[in-house]
Amino acid sequence: MDIDKIKSLVAGLADLLEGRRLEEIEVQEGELRLRLRRGGSVSIAPLPAAASNPAPAPAGATPAVPAASEPAESLFVIKSPIVGTFYGAPSPGAADFVKVGDQVEVGQVLCIIEAMKLMNEIEAEVAGEVVRKMATNGQPVEFGEPLFEIRPRK
Repeated sequence: MDIDKIKSLVAGLADLLEGRRLEEIEVQEGELRLRLRRGGSVSIAPLPAAASNPAPAPAGATPAVPAASEPAESLFVIKSPIVGTFYGAPSPGAADFVKVGDQVEVGQVLCIIEAMKLMNEIEAEVAGEVVRKMATNGQPVEFGEPLFEIRPRK
């Protein structure tokens, strides 16, 4: 996709966002994906790398907790099994399922990923301590995107 085509797409998609109640539009052509969010956030990425790169947080979102100083090899990464919207709590105003520093058990609910109006509970695959939460409430997440890092119990 050339830069003029990208500029044209961004302008056209921005018009679509303004004229409708859409929050986000995504266009894919070949191996390139263009995502435009209300508020001016634009991301352009090649598709093969998109699954391993977290999507930028929506405008006004709070940043994720900074990376732990522990080497990544000793941490278990919980990844999103589906494309959808991340929710850290069972309902608006409720406490998060887990927070950094919590001890979790196998099968314990960590978050919800909403996809096509279905709420999918994401469970811990290992017992241990939540070291890092990588998504923010209401953030769109991709398949395979890291959501949590857990230090497994020994």
